[in-house]
Amino acid sequence: MKNQITSALSDFFFEYETPRQVLVRNRRVGVVCRLIQLGVLVYIIGWVFIYEKGYQSTDTAISSVLTKMKGVGYTNVSGTETVWDVADYVFPSQGDPSFIVMTNYIITKGQEMGRCPELPGKHNCTSNADCVGGSFKRTGHGQMTGVCVNKTQTCEVLAWCPIEDDRTIPHPPLLMSAENHTLFIKNSVTFPLFGVTRSNLVEGIDNNYINECLFHPKKEPLCPIFKLGDVVKLSGFSFEKLAQEGGAIGIVIDWTCNFDVDVKHCKPEYNFHGLYGNPSETDKARTSVGYNFRYAKHYMEDKIAKRTLLKVFGIKFEVIVKSLARKFDIIPTLTAIGSGVGIFGVATVVCDLVLLYLLPKREFYKNMKFKYTPPQTQQDPGSEAGSTETEK
Repeated sequence: MKNQITSALSDFFFEYETPRQVLVRNRRVGVVCRLIQLGVLVYIIGWVFIYEKGYQSTDTAISSVLTKMKGVGYTNVSGTETVWDVADYVFPSQGDPSFIVMTNYIITKGQEMGRCPELPGKHNCTSNADCVGGSFKRTGHGQMTGVCVNKTQTCEVLAWCPIEDDRTIPHPPLLMSAENHTLFIKNSVTFPLFGVTRSNLVEGIDNNYINECLFHPKKEPLCPIFKLGDVVKLSGFSFEKLAQEGGAIGIVIDWTCNFDVDVKHCKPEYNFHGLYGNPSETDKARTSVGYNFRYAKHYMEDKIAKRTLLKVFGIKFEVIVKSLARKFDIIPTLTAIGSGVGIFGVATVVCDLVLLYLLPKREFYKNMKFKYTPPQTQQDPGSEAGSTETEK
């Protein structure tokens, strides 16, 4: 028993088995095999390593964005001259990566809480029975009092009076001067896996450069100062049409970096996309075209609470950071090579199928590839013993 165990362990630890190889001299099969291997090699080198960068590990960035607008606008509506600075036309306050620049507005001054008739077309009526007191309508401006105003043929409401009339949007936009306003973007990114921090104020960008430069996709691609008119144009929109009823623009900062080279080559690229607006006449058929919101400035006059209501039409800017950094790593490299070597086995499988099942001499190749053992018949021990006794 001990000798059997020792022999088994010796066979297991001190012997090596290798598969039997058969060299087949067949041009068709040889060409098929080499073509498949060539395709796998092209896939590994071209797709896995060159295109997909399978030899590198990847990381995305933690990002911070600060924005700052500059520019002054001027309007003269009904003889009232107004100067608009960044505190008036930027919502919310300075600094957010998502903000709105007012380009057009409808103003309703001197509103106070009271009773007044609704706008024509909102709550039309012929008698008080058409105005249910205490009820609301979704498109109305206040709570109905139950009175039908004969002069306007509309229901009386408890609301901020006079009622805002926003049926006519000013054209051309009142703040077309926003086209010349400038936007400063300060962006920093950190790739924690590689321990690298970069800013869009890259090498060579100092105070003197920032004071003089203006972004241009070819001449000044790294300048962080953007003219709003250029941003809207590069996004594919018309500034006048967008400013009329509002819209949305996406400013994408793309950090695609290769840290196998010097870190200073990691620089941002700026792209601009129209997210929502009315760049074509076909959009006129859609409902709720543009972008708008309301805000009010409250004040006291003769001990009466009043407000100035503005319906603001503006362009919403979204600063979006897109990042992907790569660097050589031995683990993904070995993984890519191992998977590629495994795929080479496809050539063997395909060629074996051709040899063993498709070629005319498939039986010959089967005999060459496989070694068959003769069948062994087992005899019943009882019958063997019986025959021995008979011979005796």
